[in-house]
Amino acid sequence: MSLSVLIFFAILFGLVFMLRAARIGTVVAFLFAGVLSGPFVLNLFQLTDTWTFLGDLGIIFLWFNIGLQINMKRLWQMKRTIFGFGAAQVMMVAVMLFPILHTITSWTIMGTIMVALLLAMSSTSEDLQLLADRDELNTNMGHQTFSILLFQDLLSIPLLAMLPVFAGRSFNLGATAIDILVLSIGLVLGVVIVGRFILNPLLRLVSKLKSKEAFLLVIMLTIAVWAVAMGALGLPAGLGAFLAGMLMSETIYRHQISAEINPYSMLFLALFFVSLGMGLNLPFLVDKWYWIVIGLGGLIAVKFLAIFIVARVRGVPDYDATKIALILAQGGEFGLLMLQTMKQGGINAIPSSHEEILAAIIILSIIMTPLLLAFYDWLQRRGKLFPQRHPRKITEMQSDIPPQVIICGFGRVGQIVAKMLAAQKIPYIAIDLSVNAVMLGRESGYNVVYGNSTNADVLRTFGLAPRHTRAVVVALDNATTARETVLTVKSIAPRVKIFARARNLADSKLLLKEGVAEALPETMESSFSLGYGLLEHLGVSDAKIDALLTDMRANNYEKLNTISEAR
Repeated sequence: MSLSVLIFFAILFGLVFMLRAARIGTVVAFLFAGVLSGPFVLNLFQLTDTWTFLGDLGIIFLWFNIGLQINMKRLWQMKRTIFGFGAAQVMMVAVMLFPILHTITSWTIMGTIMVALLLAMSSTSEDLQLLADRDELNTNMGHQTFSILLFQDLLSIPLLAMLPVFAGRSFNLGATAIDILVLSIGLVLGVVIVGRFILNPLLRLVSKLKSKEAFLLVIMLTIAVWAVAMGALGLPAGLGAFLAGMLMSETIYRHQISAEINPYSMLFLALFFVSLGMGLNLPFLVDKWYWIVIGLGGLIAVKFLAIFIVARVRGVPDYDATKIALILAQGGEFGLLMLQTMKQGGINAIPSSHEEILAAIIILSIIMTPLLLAFYDWLQRRGKLFPQRHPRKITEMQSDIPPQVIICGFGRVGQIVAKMLAAQKIPYIAIDLSVNAVMLGRESGYNVVYGNSTNADVLRTFGLAPRHTRAVVVALDNATTARETVLTVKSIAPRVKIFARARNLADSKLLLKEGVAEALPETMESSFSLGYGLLEHLGVSDAKIDALLTDMRANNYEKLNTISEAR
């Protein structure tokens, strides 16, 4: 390993550590690491094709994750916020930016419209990461912010298709609109057909192997196939990844896919931001610093004001409206992607020097957002702004009741526990890796989902949280998997009560050692049931039988240890 790589990782670690300690998002650390490591500062690396390729992978994974969050059911549930709040935000920002840009530049009208729309888009990757870091993704404010970002992501598809019009190569808007409509219908039909007749059977087959590697490779292959297919049609590879995500969002494997792919997505997205930092042409930007400062301040101010106005008109409280506007006030990756696409495709909608300035403004606005949020938090703590409020969770406003009990494993034991909980109207969710068990359970009315209970992200997704989950039932027949599940649960919610199934006394001892509240060995308890019936038949009173069994169960079946060990 070269010294440059070692220095790069040292810089990256130092920046992440310092900025996280200051409660600032890691995205800024990756951008700064790219700037410091790039050709204009320490010159550790050049922005080669390799770095560009890694950055492109980051964008592809970002689009895939966005698609994975979009299924028809969710779109329908959020339609008012997505197509109301989202559309109003984009239009308000574009309308406010257009006269300013048209006045201070010599761009064509179509070029000005394009830039206004590009700057109306925000950074999905940074904003979602910021909301997650601040534990605000599942709040009312986070829900509305996500809806706006979702609309922007959906809007990016027709904007890409409209590039020739913006560049002045074509002015036939009607023909372009028809092309986009036909393309959209074709893509949706393709997703439905491929999903039903190819992907679902393939995922079901792979899931039966219970191989994490095979499952992950199928996901990667699906992303690659769709990205290559869109590239062959002359469309961005990111659109293919987006469709692959939508395709998988309609399957029962969605949450498991998200958990498996998330670490790789974060890695490549980090490399994307590093490559952005490397690509900043510092000498040119220093020479044009006044335009960049004016543009940066103007963009943040205009977007903040536009989004705040729209939010207040829609009845959003002032403290939520302020935070939504602050989070969304930056430019986004899509704007950078469009500028890069224009450069590579020779599309001269605006002068190339202006593209450099716009790219710098967008990148710097992404850097500024966590800093502005940190300043906002500081002002709030000092009582200079709105009083601190506990953000309202989405689950408190939805009809869906969060589970009080999580059942890991949906075999015969898990099914019986689920039936008992349902009879007492106690909300629960069961998780299992067997597709057949999940499908049969859902058909019978059980609340069971596909997922790996040893994966912390899966457990969090399905509701495991400190102070919210009342109990976890580990009903897995494999002792090793059961122990891994217990350790994962404890890492998320250390104080939650865990009730486990154990095959024998040895497995019971192992689970109790890991902090399980109860781990009943099946062989012992089935023998007790048999013995109870026998003694009752022989005339022994219920009181004497209960006392005998209580004595035998005492101290974790201590009196039976020698018998069990002898076996």
